[in-house]
Amino acid sequence: MTTGVVRRLVGEHGYGFVSSNAGKDIFFHYSQLQGVKFQSLREGQSVSYKVGLGEKGFVAKDIKLCK
Repeated sequence: MTTGVVRRLVGEHGYGFVSSNAGKDIFFHYSQLQGVKFQSLREGQSVSYKVGLGEKGFVAKDIKLCK
């Protein structure tokens, strides 16, 4: 799993972006959150995730908060 930081949240549409080790932001949809609700997620929180390939490029999957 990769670790990163929540960079941006778009609450009205249910998606956001996490930072990657390469310095790029990776898209995620709220349905990929594991054990955390989208409404309680905050920018700047550390998360772990898997990288997958979506229709428009790389996406973050199986996102969990780091402890």
